[in-house]
Amino acid sequence: MTPNHAWDIDDFVHAAEMTVQGLAAYVRESQDGTAPVIRRRPPGELAGRLGLARWIREGGMTPESYQEWLDTYLVEGTRLHHPAYLAHQTAAPDFPAALADFVHGAINNPMAIYEMGAAAATVEFEVLRWMLAKVGFPEGGGVLTHGGSLANLTALLAARAAAAPDAWTDGVPGDLALLAPPSAHYSVTRAAAILGLGERAVVPLDVDDLGRIDVTRLPEGLDRARRAGRRPMALVAAACATGTGLYDDLRPIGEFCAEHDLWFHVDGAHGASALLSEEHRHLLDGVELADSVIWDAHKMLRTSGLVAAVLVRREGDLDAAFRQRASYLFYGDQGFDLIGRTVECSKAALGLKVFLNLAWRGERGLGEHVAERYAAAHRFWELARERPGFHCPYEPESNIVCFRYGDGDQAEIRETLLEEGSFHLTSAEVGGVRHLRVTVIAPATDDKTLESLLDRIAALGDA
Repeated sequence: MTPNHAWDIDDFVHAAEMTVQGLAAYVRESQDGTAPVIRRRPPGELAGRLGLARWIREGGMTPESYQEWLDTYLVEGTRLHHPAYLAHQTAAPDFPAALADFVHGAINNPMAIYEMGAAAATVEFEVLRWMLAKVGFPEGGGVLTHGGSLANLTALLAARAAAAPDAWTDGVPGDLALLAPPSAHYSVTRAAAILGLGERAVVPLDVDDLGRIDVTRLPEGLDRARRAGRRPMALVAAACATGTGLYDDLRPIGEFCAEHDLWFHVDGAHGASALLSEEHRHLLDGVELADSVIWDAHKMLRTSGLVAAVLVRREGDLDAAFRQRASYLFYGDQGFDLIGRTVECSKAALGLKVFLNLAWRGERGLGEHVAERYAAAHRFWELARERPGFHCPYEPESNIVCFRYGDGDQAEIRETLLEEGSFHLTSAEVGGVRHLRVTVIAPATDDKTLESLLDRIAALGDA
């Protein structure tokens, strides 16, 4: 007899089969581009369509009613596999990563404590060794976290521990500072506040017209911090910048940091995957000089969210980031536990997603995906600049392109596209001016899609 509240295996198998079939149809329809790329009903209306209050209150879902509910749920969202998905830096996940989510969802091995998931932890160890080798940290260490924001925080905790070893117990010295360009991801300023430095401790570095660090003026930024009575604990560079997709010049920045004994942190959340492309890895020349690097797999390595690596050149630096006491967790030899390197205790089996994508596609296959998406973005730039009315402020280095059409309201053009469900793109400021922004990330996006987008924008801009 099945114990009360144990899995009904027959129901699970039935519902799982329905889920696979439903998702297969959803991805097929999305990749074919036959449905709207985005729907944005108001939450109140959508909650009614999904019957959320009733299901929460009454329960009683069966495999059959679940199928009907799932069909509605899938329709009322954003289709990242769609060729017209050109918005945020979130991957259309490959199916091996989806399998990893399914496996972890069933077995639930939170592996920051090794005894809670030896296989999952071992997979993460090997994935990290691979990533460390790619970055150029053969003696380094790492951990996978739930997202780039948490990864930046973790890396900067390690930098704080190096600059102020007693900060964990005695509090943060009031003179610490971070050096970062104004174009740095918002999580850098957020991390400064969480770390106890405060937003005002982030000293802006001089940049060029496109927001890239001006290497020739690095001494001025350091001097500004010191004249303000600040002791810089780290310098942050982008590989690549979130807004523009442009890379900072890492080698001279790294050499400057080494000369002045500054912790060098590279936010490679989006662009570190270019290390897998022979054509593009030069964009990260000098990354091996960094003290820490973050690298998101849920962007260009095609995993589902979230998988972000924190990688350090010296393994002990990451071990120094945290201090913890809990008699129910920490006793005797901790062996292979990762909990001492991460905020999370019940950490999901994040390495499994990366591993299965690698196991299916290979390092070469993932590198080809990066190169293809970078090439498609460059093709969009070529198409746009050939058309009257379009302005592109720079040649793209990654799969992110900023552009304008005419002198009208770019935000209005974007909003119309979203309301139509025809294209999903974002916007960003370049040089203080609002631009439209595409991230060519879905494998289904081709020249036909890009030409259609340009046609539609021109039509809206001329209306």
